[in-house]
Amino acid sequence: MTPSAAPPPAARAQNLVKRYGSGPAAVTALDGVSIEVPAESFTAVMGPSGSGKSTLLHCIAGLDTPDSGRAWIGGEEITAMGDRQLTRLRRDRVGFVFQAFNLLPVLSAAANITLPLDIAGRDPDRAWLAAVVDAVGLADRLKHRPSELSGGQQQRVAIARALVSRPAIVFADEPTGNLDSRAGAEVLGLLRRSVDEFGQTVVMVTHDPVAASRADRAVFLADGQVAGVLDKPTPGSVLDRMRSLGGHRPARVQEA
Repeated sequence: MTPSAAPPPAARAQNLVKRYGSGPAAVTALDGVSIEVPAESFTAVMGPSGSGKSTLLHCIAGLDTPDSGRAWIGGEEITAMGDRQLTRLRRDRVGFVFQAFNLLPVLSAAANITLPLDIAGRDPDRAWLAAVVDAVGLADRLKHRPSELSGGQQQRVAIARALVSRPAIVFADEPTGNLDSRAGAEVLGLLRRSVDEFGQTVVMVTHDPVAASRADRAVFLADGQVAGVLDKPTPGSVLDRMRSLGGHRPARVQEA
């Protein structure tokens, strides 16, 4: 019996280069970065400030365009897509969670969660929506607007919004950066559950060694290049690797 082929990576990048500015003032944010993100995994991206972490996330998520190199989500090359095709792929296959929450203040939590589906003209899968709302623990807060929610609750709404369309991959850029340690731990636990229980793939940029320790592996950047990969990271092993990269100031550590 012929074994079935392994699924493609959830995302991958090949020799990504991204520069900002021109001439002597130009800054190279990515300098030939190649990575693979296994499906149904949790990957943390770390590195000193200015190492290219968020730029890498934005390029492999299709939010920014590299100057050269290629990127794929699943088996589809996003760097070869036109704007309309890329917009459709992001809508249907990708979820986003950002540090600033990015909720619409005039909408209730429920309306913020279903907003991507509403924009796409799609009805939510009611059973899945109920499962996501239960997972984020906000069933009794769905009628509240963002201003009536704590920071941790707002971020959980943002995560539910990212999961509700059942994307192939979720990108999270410093999702605990504006949260206290308790709320941050709740958000990290939810992202972990989305991988373990829902079969999602999560890629998270973080400065926090304990946040990174919730991932299956950590990818380290320095000066726009991949500086190493750490499987089954622990807070201590992440701190050691960060110190070896130089220029790192240990972040406030979240409680697990």
